[in-house]
Amino acid sequence: MERFISFEEIKKSLDKKETDCQTIVSHYLQNIQTKAHLNAFVEVYEQSSLEKAKQIDEKIALGKAGKLAGMVIGIKDVLCYEGHESNASSAILKGYEAQFTSTAVQRLIQEDAIIIGRLNCDEFGMGSSNENSVHGKVLNAQDESRVPGGSSGGSAVAVQANLCTASLGTDTGGSVRQPAAFTGVIGMKPTYSRISRWGLIAYASSFDTIGIFSKSVKDNALIMEVIAGHDEFDSTSSRKPIFPYSQLLHFEKKAKVAYLKETIESPALQPEIKEQTLKVLDQLREEGHEVEEVSFPLLDYILPTYYILTTAEASSNLSRFDGVKYGYRSPNAHNLESMYKLTRTEGFGEEVKRRIMLGTFVLSASYYDAYFTKAQKVRRLIKEYTENLLQDFDYILLPTTPSTAFKFGEHSDDPVAMYLEDLFTVQASVSGVPAISIPNGKDKNGMPIGLQVIANSFKEAELYAFSNYLTQLTD
Repeated sequence: MERFISFEEIKKSLDKKETDCQTIVSHYLQNIQTKAHLNAFVEVYEQSSLEKAKQIDEKIALGKAGKLAGMVIGIKDVLCYEGHESNASSAILKGYEAQFTSTAVQRLIQEDAIIIGRLNCDEFGMGSSNENSVHGKVLNAQDESRVPGGSSGGSAVAVQANLCTASLGTDTGGSVRQPAAFTGVIGMKPTYSRISRWGLIAYASSFDTIGIFSKSVKDNALIMEVIAGHDEFDSTSSRKPIFPYSQLLHFEKKAKVAYLKETIESPALQPEIKEQTLKVLDQLREEGHEVEEVSFPLLDYILPTYYILTTAEASSNLSRFDGVKYGYRSPNAHNLESMYKLTRTEGFGEEVKRRIMLGTFVLSASYYDAYFTKAQKVRRLIKEYTENLLQDFDYILLPTTPSTAFKFGEHSDDPVAMYLEDLFTVQASVSGVPAISIPNGKDKNGMPIGLQVIANSFKEAELYAFSNYLTQLTD
């Protein structure tokens, strides 16, 4: 069977009866088996996906299939799927079987998408390289000596290596956009609250956002219009209307675009990424768009603010994993206190323990006002400054990452260097606005470069249309 790049191609092939869903699923299963060494999948739902494909073929024959019939999707190992294991790539949840299906996954299933398996990630979504997983590291299909990015590394590689049509990941501070940039695919983080978080194993609740990986903007937009929207199970989900995003991709107007001076002049920025970003800005000027350099004086405060707040929320959220109710319980415990201590010591990985300890510290009575309260105030300033900028401009353009995919082990002994990989993605997360990463050429080693586009809250339709236009410009 030919290699499908987009769902649009799959649909055409199904309409012409050149293939069927069972053949498509079998093709992806064969690819997963052939490329198993990439370690993108931690569990493949071979039998159930083939059975689902058979049912959808029957629905297609009757003309009753949903809008995602024929789309094969992988889900990150932090999303619950009833009757299937969900362990957030952590030893502390090994063997835990989900008791319900997350809203995002349920909405995919209702439109006849086929869930083919769960995907590897950094433990509880904490990491920028996918080296912090109990299931082992995920390899970048472009260069297997390099990281795929994190935390949704498995989700990115599954799309990159043609193991599924699209995938779901989660983005807390860049965990969809950064791996998308490292693997040369499209990664979308919507506005916070646009997609329900019901059934997502929490890391930092006021930041966590379900995101989408695909090879085409249209596929990404189609999935968004299916899974977005209010959910009675998630009180933070927005009631704002959903648009047919995949039908609104035509872009004709002249845009007003800002780019951040501090990101382009950052000493951490790889020269090839700077060159490619400036090239796009020049192309936009040539096309008649208004492109302006702006300053973002709070840029140096975004990363510290993000890590103070997310570690505090992680400390609170992960306190539920204690060996009492579910998941791993240490066999070496001899009383209640030792059970708590040993279970958490043995069950959590090093990076998760580091963030829990940091979060517990900033929430402690002596330091609460000095760190947590102050970070909340700074977050509000960053959000206001970003939103004010987006009142004056349609979009903000910046590199997705300061560097292309680095080699395994390169930052493992230096947490600060690893945290700096999120330097350009955390602004959208702290502000809660939507952002997308699209491919923007390659560096001298042939590794993909990402270009990030940020829009104002709930402007996903405009963001998709402009991104679609940019992909044609940068192709």
